[in-house]
Amino acid sequence: MTPARTDLRSILRTGRSRSLVSLMIKVATAGLTYAMYVVLSRTMGAEEYGYFAFGLSLATVLAIGASMGQQTAILRYWPEDQVAGRPDKAIEALRSGGALTFIAGAVISVALLLFGAGLGVFDHGPVSHFYAAAALILPMALAEYWSSALRAQGSVWTALTPRDIGWRLVTPLAVVGLVWLGVTLSGWEALLLTALVLAAALGVQYLVAQRRGYEIAPGTSGLGSYWQARGKASRWFLIGTVIDSAALNMDTIFVGLLLAPVSAGIYFNAFRTAGLLTLFMFAITLVVAPMVAQHYHAGEMRKAQAITALCAWAGFLFSLVVFVGFVVFGTELLALFGPHATEGYWVLILLSVGLMFDAATGPARIVLMMTGHERDYVRIWGAIMLVGLVIELLVIPVWGLVGAAAVNALSRAVAQSAIAVWGTRKVGLDPSLFGVFSINRRVDRAEPQAAPVAAL
Repeated sequence: MTPARTDLRSILRTGRSRSLVSLMIKVATAGLTYAMYVVLSRTMGAEEYGYFAFGLSLATVLAIGASMGQQTAILRYWPEDQVAGRPDKAIEALRSGGALTFIAGAVISVALLLFGAGLGVFDHGPVSHFYAAAALILPMALAEYWSSALRAQGSVWTALTPRDIGWRLVTPLAVVGLVWLGVTLSGWEALLLTALVLAAALGVQYLVAQRRGYEIAPGTSGLGSYWQARGKASRWFLIGTVIDSAALNMDTIFVGLLLAPVSAGIYFNAFRTAGLLTLFMFAITLVVAPMVAQHYHAGEMRKAQAITALCAWAGFLFSLVVFVGFVVFGTELLALFGPHATEGYWVLILLSVGLMFDAATGPARIVLMMTGHERDYVRIWGAIMLVGLVIELLVIPVWGLVGAAAVNALSRAVAQSAIAVWGTRKVGLDPSLFGVFSINRRVDRAEPQAAPVAAL
């Protein structure tokens, strides 16, 4: 066996072992998340749970905005700077990214509080869930960034366990304990509880990271130079991640605004259930993102292609099995949330069809973001998904939940296919299932690849 083939096998083994650890955590996370939503849905009632679902979706989108694209930037810049022999720049990027996240998170939280207060003054219905969602934004933004920062440094357990396991384990236990004491939470109280528990989990994560020698603390000393050098690219990262988050959460927000809180809860449950389909794809992507950046920028194209092919096939096979399970047992799964939730069966199936394209096209978004083509990703993916969101505003009042799901699925299928084709032709990496056939055709570059400069 040639040294190159042996080296390639070693890279794949490393990616596989880390991905399995990530998968173990994400499977536990999925189970705990499902349990949390089931407990809340069963104890709060359909309307209050709808307010909770609306507030959580809103906080999630705004928290991604508060991250300022830094959760994606650090996954690229840390390995890129390390490969280039610039460890001081890598640390500056990490600390500056944390500072930007903290500042933006605080500002957006205050803005949502003021927005909620304005609605209250003009008597536009309940506003408490807006206040509680504001409290959740900063913890969610920091959790997202710290997870990426630790994964960029090679950590999986420290990056994922506090938020994905601790937060999602303690929250439903706290809800059950309160119910046992005779306290039933309203929508805004459930949101506030999740914010407090997440903040406590972040405190634990910070202490563990410090003890294990990982960089995690934010800092402003190099913030100006960092933003001057990488602010333009960060803006594209921000736009890309906000659009991606909007594609996952705006449906629920639109349904809550255009229909009713109960409908928002039904759609929320169906979408979160459909998300289980890409569980393995998401888990493995968490690991391969910095690996793709490292090997691509080092000019090691065969290794980068092998990693993306492993990700695509592993994620797709898992997704296919789960999809069949949804078709057969979807009604029973949704019934866990209560009898009213079974109305979302066809929503679940339609959303799952769209997510199958996510699996079949592999880590297409990650390939573009990690190789310096974030601007092209935003233009292609963003344009298609934004058109889909506009169409949803027109469709939801007429066709309801099924209409929203159908438009989401079609938009996702077109967008994923487009960026996969673009990545294959322009980046030189095929992120789809077909990428496995092009590993041996990839030619390594003699010199490391410099990331293209992003301009607005």
